[in-house]
Amino acid sequence: MELLVRAMQVEADAIRARLREVMRDDDAAVTAMPLSEVIERFPELKENAERMAEVAGQVETLGGFLKDIDQGLIDFPHEIDDDVVFLCWQSGEPRIVAWHSVDSGFSERRPLPGVDKPYLN
Repeated sequence: MELLVRAMQVEADAIRARLREVMRDDDAAVTAMPLSEVIERFPELKENAERMAEVAGQVETLGGFLKDIDQGLIDFPHEIDDDVVFLCWQSGEPRIVAWHSVDSGFSERRPLPGVDKPYLN
């Protein structure tokens, strides 16, 4: 998973760097646009976006939901005590060590049984 997240981060960084090169001062609204509209406006970013989408698809194939590219957050649906929750993994963690409810997020992560809190980033 670490390699997949890093690959997405590299592509996202490349897109941001290229946008800084091609944007004019009056293009500030681009930062609020969905990626598909940005690609339409700046087609030279298409290859990076396609590679990013391909890697995101690989994460989904493994059962994960990409939550944040920059923080490297991926959630995996799981059942604990008859409740559906998300097992939560962050780039840099050696394995999945935490979970949170579907309605909460990263800030409300709780350690899985048997995992010490110091392992949480």
